[in-house]
Amino acid sequence: MGYVSDAQRMAVHANKADGGKGNPNKKLGSPTLRKLSASCKAAARKKFKVYPSAYANIWASKQQKAGKC
Repeated sequence: MGYVSDAQRMAVHANKADGGKGNPNKKLGSPTLRKLSASCKAAARKKFKVYPSAYANIWASKQQKAGKC
């Protein structure tokens, strides 16, 4: 099978590997895709009246990304 570019070849093989789902460029181990840690959830529960909420989750994810909890 002839490919126009290396990117096309990688995309085809990535689609075959994951059953045709997902982005071939997505890194599954990236910090943005990890679950929130228990300590960050606890800090968000203390800070916000309502948890889970969009605001609390965003705040907790930023705190975790910054390494504060």
